[in-house]
Amino acid sequence: MQFEEPIIHIVSNDPAGTKRLAGFFLSKGLTVACFRTAAEYVATQRDNRPACLILDLILPDLDGLEIQRRLAGSGTPPIIFVTARGDVVSAARAMKNGAIDFLVEPIDYGQLTADVELAFGEDLRRRQELVESRSLLERWQTLTPRETEVFHHTVAGLLNKQAASELGVAENTYQVHRGRVMRKMKANSLADLVRMSTKLEPILQKPRDEGDSAKRQLARPASNVKSIQERTYHLPGMGGSQAVAARAY
Repeated sequence: MQFEEPIIHIVSNDPAGTKRLAGFFLSKGLTVACFRTAAEYVATQRDNRPACLILDLILPDLDGLEIQRRLAGSGTPPIIFVTARGDVVSAARAMKNGAIDFLVEPIDYGQLTADVELAFGEDLRRRQELVESRSLLERWQTLTPRETEVFHHTVAGLLNKQAASELGVAENTYQVHRGRVMRKMKANSLADLVRMSTKLEPILQKPRDEGDSAKRQLARPASNVKSIQERTYHLPGMGGSQAVAARAY
């Protein structure tokens, strides 16, 4: 699957700080989307671009650490905290909960650039894994109930004779079902099928609405959110072809 050029989401209630960050990234040819609140951010549908989320610690609707907690497991991009009012305890909590970095202004832009590159790589890896997981789940869902039983007996390491006996079918019949399972799952070997079983286990156990639940929690104040206008930032010395679309207040 092909992914588009990456995008940086900035969630901050500091207009001056946001403008500095956006200007820096735009000068590097990157796309930037800016939001004042968590509600504004979560109300925007994420597209197919690898992304990272630059998050302030203090926001009008939710604390940055609370946003990080609620978004955990919902497919949000990797988070980099950038704040003017940081402290050791907050930094420790942010990093423990998976943040790429916790930067206190005035920031080192070289470090920020490295953090963003790391975040893009991490998000791309996660998204590729998600695409692969969805494809694997789609193949799994093509199996009949009998083929599903054969799948489990096969990855359990049972001999054909043993598995056939447990399922109450002839060994030849079991082998036919096993062949169909291998073809439908696109497995080249028993080892492939076992690896697929390992990847499927957490997918099948995960509640389907986990991500939607996190999104609903963050979206509660969305009724008071003002619309976000599309505009293009043009920095001095940049031609029209170099300008990058951004969301601004």
